[in-house]
Amino acid sequence: MAQELVRTRGAEPKELVRRGHALLEAARDLLGDHRRALAEVHAALAPLRREAGRAQLASIPVARLKDVTGGRLRLGPLEQAGLETVLDVLDSNPYRLQLLPGIGPQTANQLHAAAGQLAEAAERTAGIRVDVERRDEATTPLVVALHRLVNAGPELPRARAAAEELDERLSPLVADARPLASWWRSLLASQRRRARAREAAGELARVLGAEDARDTALLISQASVDLLRPAAPATEAWIDFELRASDYQTLLAELAALHPDRDAAEGFLPGDLAARVKAQPLDDTHRRVSLRGYQAFGARFALVQRRVILGDEMGLGKTIQAVAAVAHLRAEGATHFLVACPASVLINWVREIEARSALEAHPLHGPGRAKATRRWIAAGGIAVTTLDTLHTLDVPADVAVGMFVVDEAHFVKNHETRRARAVAKWCARTDRVLFLTGTPMENRVEEFRNLVAHLRPELLPEIRHSDAAMGPRAFRSAVAPAYLRRNQRDVLVELPEVVHVDEWEEFSSADAAAYKRAVRDGNFMAMRRAAYADPRRSAKLSRLVELVEEAAANELKVVVFSYFRDVLAVVREAVGRDVRGPIDGGMPAARRQELVDAFTAEPGHAVLLAQIQAGGVGLNLQAASVVIICEPQVKPTMETQAVARAHRMGQVRPVQVHRLLTPGGVDQRMLEILRVKAGLFDEYARRSDLAERTPDAVDISEQALARQIVEEEQQRLGTS
Repeated sequence: MAQELVRTRGAEPKELVRRGHALLEAARDLLGDHRRALAEVHAALAPLRREAGRAQLASIPVARLKDVTGGRLRLGPLEQAGLETVLDVLDSNPYRLQLLPGIGPQTANQLHAAAGQLAEAAERTAGIRVDVERRDEATTPLVVALHRLVNAGPELPRARAAAEELDERLSPLVADARPLASWWRSLLASQRRRARAREAAGELARVLGAEDARDTALLISQASVDLLRPAAPATEAWIDFELRASDYQTLLAELAALHPDRDAAEGFLPGDLAARVKAQPLDDTHRRVSLRGYQAFGARFALVQRRVILGDEMGLGKTIQAVAAVAHLRAEGATHFLVACPASVLINWVREIEARSALEAHPLHGPGRAKATRRWIAAGGIAVTTLDTLHTLDVPADVAVGMFVVDEAHFVKNHETRRARAVAKWCARTDRVLFLTGTPMENRVEEFRNLVAHLRPELLPEIRHSDAAMGPRAFRSAVAPAYLRRNQRDVLVELPEVVHVDEWEEFSSADAAAYKRAVRDGNFMAMRRAAYADPRRSAKLSRLVELVEEAAANELKVVVFSYFRDVLAVVREAVGRDVRGPIDGGMPAARRQELVDAFTAEPGHAVLLAQIQAGGVGLNLQAASVVIICEPQVKPTMETQAVARAHRMGQVRPVQVHRLLTPGGVDQRMLEILRVKAGLFDEYARRSDLAERTPDAVDISEQALARQIVEEEQQRLGTS
C-alpha cells in the first residue's frame, strides 16, 4: 500500500479517491482486527473472573446485601436458613428464596438482584494474574489470546492511533470527493456538489502526502499482518510467557478491567456534562435488573438532561435504560408514566416493564383501551400505547406524567403526520421526555433536527450541516445536551462477531425468462423476486435449503427475511415442517410475540420466516444464529436492523448472515448503487454523525432506484 500512495501530488482525482479509500479501509481493518484481538482476551478472562468473583462472594456475609439495597431488607430469615454468604444467596434462585418464612416474591427478587450486583462488582474488581504453574484449561486460552497482542510489537499503539486519526479525517474527505471517482458520478452531481468534491480532493491530496512522508500505510499494514497471524499453539504461548512475563502482566493489567472504553461508553460527551451525569444518583428500589455501566450512564443522562434522545445502537438495552430512569422517578414520588411505541413492540414493552421493574404496566390498546386508561389514571404505573393511537388518549390535565417515552422515535420525524402531532402535544405537557431510536439520523440532518425540535428547540441553531461534515466528534459536541449514542462494538466487547457471506447464485433458465419478462414490463418488484419464479429450479431457493439443512445439522436456529410475502411462501413450501411464520406487517402484535416465543423455546433447530420490514423492527430474535436475507433491500438500514435483531446483547454464538444474490441483474445493480450509501451510513449514523452535506448518504427513494435500474437493465437486455 505504501507504494500505491507515492507521488500523491499531481495525481488524477480518480486516483486520489482510490488511494484515499484504500488507506481508509486499511485503517478500519486494523481497528477491526484489534477489536477482535481484544475480544479474544476478554472472552478468555470471563471464566477466570467468574471464578475469582465467586471466591470473593463466598467470604462476604449476607449483611453486605443491605449496602446494596439501602438497608431496607430483612436478612434474618436468610441466616436462619443457613444462607450465610452472598454466594449462598446468589446460588439460590428467587423462587427458592421466597419459600423461606418471612420472604415474599418482591423481597426474594430484590435479594437475588442485590447478590447479582455484588457478583458483577466482584468480577469487575477481581485481580487476575497469570501463574506459570497453573497451566489449566481455563488459563491457557488467556495466555494464547495475550500472545497475539504482546507479539504484535511495540508499534501497535502508534499504528492504532494513526488508524483512528485516519478514520476520523479521511471519512468525510473520501465521501465528499467520491463524485470525482468516475465520470458518471461527476455528471450526476450538482455544481455545488462538484465544487465541494474538488475542495475535498485538494485536502485529500495534502493528507495523503503527509501520510506518505510518515510511512503510515506501511505502519498500519505491518500491524495488521501481526494481528492476523494464526493463534500460537498453547506450548509456544506458555514458553513466550515465561520469557516475557512482565510484558504479559502489564498488558493484562491494562485489559483485565473488562470495562469498555470510558469515552465510548459515555458517548463522547464533553467532560463537564459526563461528570454531571455520573454524579446523578440512580435509585433501584423499583428496579429488578442489574445494569451494565453504560446502561446506568444512559439512564442517568436521561434524568440529568430531562429531554433527550437515546440513540444507542440496537441490542444495547435502550428499553432497560428507560425503565431504569422511570423506576428512579417513581422512587422520587412520580406516579404516572407513558410509553408510546409501534404496535409491533407493545407486547415487548409490557413484558419488559413487568420483568425489569416492580411497576405495573397498563397496555392501552385495542377495544378495552378506554377502560384500561381509566384504570391507569386511578392506579398509576406505566401506560403503554401505540404511536398511532396516542392521539385518542383522554387523560385529564391534572394527571402529571413523570416521563413520556417514545420508542422508535424516528417514526415521528415528519411533523405533519398525526402521530408526530400527538407526540408533540404530549411533549408540550410533560417535563421529562425520552426518545429512543437506533437510527435517528437515517436520512438527513433536517430530519434529525425535527426530532430535536420536539425536545429542545433552542438547540436547533447549534445543529449545523457543517458539523456533520466535520466528523462525529464535532456533531456530538453540537448535540450533546440532547443526544447520547453508543455502539455495540464499543461497549459490548464480549459480543460474538457477525460473519457476512454473500451467496451469489445464477438464474435458472425459467427464472431468467421470468426476469427478462419483468424487465420488459418495467416491473421492478417482479425483477427483484424473479429468482424464485420457478421453485423447482431456483438456484437461490436451492442454496437457501442447503443453508437451512446445514443449520439443522448443527442444531442452529434460522431466521429468513424477505421483503415479499410470496417469496416467503415459496420458502415455507421448500423448507417444510420446521418453519414458523411468516411474521408480516398485518399480524397482530400478540401473535407475533407468540411466534417468537415458540421459536425461542424450540429445543435445537427451528426456522422463522419474517417480512424484513416487519420482523426487523422491535423483535428480539437472539435465539437465532443464522440469518438469511432473500434479496438485497432498497435501504441499507433495513438489513442492518434485521441482523441486529439476532446479533444483540445476550447472543452467545457468532451470527452468520447469508445474503442471497444473483449476478448480472437487479441484485448486482442495487448493491453497486447502495454500497456507497451503506458505507456512509456506517461512517456517519453509527458514529452519531450525519451526511447531509453528502447527497450520496441519503437513502435513495424506491421510485428513483427502480427507474434507474429498470432503464439500465432494459438497455442491457435490449428490451423495452
